[in-house]
This record gives sequence, C-alpha cells and structure tokens, in this order.
Amino acid sequence: MSARGKVRSARPSSSTQCATSSACSSLSRGHQAPRSGISNDMTEMEFATGTVEIGRERKPQRRRLLSAGLGDHLGAVLLPILFAAASLVLWQLVVGWARVPPAILPPPSDIAIQLAQNWSLILKHAMQTANETLIAFGLSIPLGVVLAALITWSPTINKALLPNVIVFQLIPKIALAPLFIVWLGIGLPSRVTFSIFICFFPILIATATGLQSLPLDMLRLCRSVGASNWQILLSVRFPMALPFIFSGMKIAATLAIIGIVVGEFIASRAGLGYLILFASSRQQTDLSLACIAVLCAVGLLVYGLTALAERLFAAWHGGRT
Repeated sequence: MSARGKVRSARPSSSTQCATSSACSSLSRGHQAPRSGISNDMTEMEFATGTVEIGRERKPQRRRLLSAGLGDHLGAVLLPILFAAASLVLWQLVVGWARVPPAILPPPSDIAIQLAQNWSLILKHAMQTANETLIAFGLSIPLGVVLAALITWSPTINKALLPNVIVFQLIPKIALAPLFIVWLGIGLPSRVTFSIFICFFPILIATATGLQSLPLDMLRLCRSVGASNWQILLSVRFPMALPFIFSGMKIAATLAIIGIVVGEFIASRAGLGYLILFASSRQQTDLSLACIAVLCAVGLLVYGLTALAERLFAAWHGGRT
C-alpha cells in the first residue's frame, strides 16, 4: 500500500466526523471557547461570576418580600387611621354645613376642646373604669376556663351544668343589673360581678369548643400510652385549645367594659359611665362624646393586652414544642 493510501486510511470515517461535529456544536452552544489572550482560569471565573449573579438575584427577591410584608403591616395600621380621620373631617363639614345644634351633635373640634379642658377630670374617672374593667376581665378568665374544663372532663357535669348556664345567659342582662345593686350595694362588688356575669360566657363556650376539638386519633394514641383524663386535659387538650381560649377572651374584653359602664349608669358616684350621665343631664353632649372616646381607648387597651398575651403564649408554646 502506498503512502497516499495510508493517509486516506488514517482519516476518520464519516460517522465519526458527524458525532464529533455534533458534540462540538453542542458544547459551543452551551459554552463558547475562550478568546485568544484569555486563559481557562478566566472562563472558570466567568462561571463563578454567574453563580454570584444568581445569588444577587435572590437578594432583591428577599428585599421585595420584606418590603411587601412591611407594606402590609403599614397598611393595616394606616388604613384605619386614614378612614377615621376622613370620617371626622366629613363629620365636621356636615355639622357645619347643616348647622346642627351642639346640644344634639357637636363637631369633633368641640369634643377635642372638651378633652383638652377637662382632661384631668376625665382621666380620673377613666382610671376607675379601667381598673374595674381589668378586675372583672381578669376574674372572668379563670371562671370560664375552669367551668369549660369541668364540662369537658366529666360528661355528667356537662349534662348538669351547661344547659343551666345557657338558660341563665338567655335572661336580659340589663334586667338583672338593678338586682345586683340591691344584692351587693352601689360599690365596686356589684359592678364587677355584673361585668363578670356578662363576659365569662364567651370564654366558657370558646374554651369548651377548643378542649373538645381534640382529634379522635390523637385521643386514642393518648389512651394507648396509658394517659388519664386529667393528663390528657392538661398536656394535650389545653395547648390545642389556646387559640379558642384567646378568641373567647377577645370577645370578653369588649363585653367587660360594657358591664362596668352599665353598672355605673345604674348606681355609681365615679367612673366614665357616671360622668356620661352627668354631662347628658346638663346637655353637654360634647363632654359625653369625649368620655365615650376615652372609653373606646380603654377598650382598645384591654383588647391590645389580650392580643399581646396571645402572641406571647403562642411563642412560648412554639418554643416548647
């Protein structure tokens, strides 16, 4: 064989050429060859730079998520404030345009003036109302929780107690308020007892619902390891019922202040309820509305303390688990 034939035989076949060309084309599409004058190290740095760019793309995404969460929180705070401010401005304009007498509906500016002029007097009466509200609310919590625990723990107590509690709650509360005054006098015990009578029922129902919401499979598991009813109640039912308990407490927080103010309406010598009646008897509607505004602030304070306690309990229970 001649040398020319040897050279021809040394050339790759057509199939090998096609496979090589396709592989090279795919590699060239995925990654271009380095330019002249640039080493392979620079190519590796380009890949590393690409990885860094991907990491950098994640940072703006995190910032967008944080900004979105911050915007939601600001919206939850600013929107109610802006709506209340717009309502007050509209109230001021409508009263001035319609020339409504101040004894019927004073403008918000007159209410603000009464708050500024009689702030010490309003604060003195507000402290008594707030203290009595916190006492009644604090006593209604263990009462409602203990009754709910007894109802859940014993079916016999459930059948004997719960129907009577429901029937007792069907009685109009305002009809019993004078009787509490007759039984307990015109002092603090009558108002606190009347407020407890109003606000313990939501805690009782919500707690009982939460304690009885234990899944059947989990109850069977507790039974299988030999847990008693008392152990299941304290270790399993109560932690699962915390959201229900705090939901009932939030409702009771709004009812506690209502019970105290109703008691002050009927027989009292101090408190915001007494001051509202006194101002209404003298046709000082602006002073009455100023006291009502402070009552709203007291109610928001009690509700906010309840929501804060819910978050603290949730964090504590989550940390334990």
